[in-house]
Amino acid sequence: MPVKIRLQRHGKKGKPYYWIVAADTRSKRDGKYLEKLGAYNPNTNPATIELNIDGAVKWLQNGAQPTDTAKAILSYKGALLKNHLAGGVRKGALTEEQAEAKFTAWLEEKAGKVGAKTDGLAKAQAEAKAKAFEAEKAANEARIAAAAPVVEEEAEVVEDVVENTTEEATEAAPEVKEEE
Repeated sequence: MPVKIRLQRHGKKGKPYYWIVAADTRSKRDGKYLEKLGAYNPNTNPATIELNIDGAVKWLQNGAQPTDTAKAILSYKGALLKNHLAGGVRKGALTEEQAEAKFTAWLEEKAGKVGAKTDGLAKAQAEAKAKAFEAEKAANEARIAAAAPVVEEEAEVVEDVVENTTEEATEAAPEVKEEE
């Protein structure tokens, strides 16, 4: 029975979520599978991948062929490297301890790269937020400055009206007093 390691789609329309499975090549894309090896969520940045590395290596050693996307995911998480190192141990080129040391060193390096990318994304997001805040602040100041002259002009008009009415009232007031 030919086996492939492939993605099985789940999730809703426009929001895919994949299971990484070992399945018979003749089964449907979302049909029966032999073993669930992990999950892949491309909706997050960076993409979230959960993988049972030992299970994937077991299937690779038994002859399962990964699809192109599954191969990229297995390579990203280190399953292909662990399979390669296990082949070296079987041939006698490496000891089990050396292979494990190489694999853990690779995992630490990979975790550092992923952490740097996550930090870079967070920093870029914070900078974009600060830039948007500054732009909004400048727009608000411009809006206030544009509205301020209108208020001053209206105040001048009101002052003129008040002055005119007081002059007229003072002129009219003595006339009223004279008549009495």
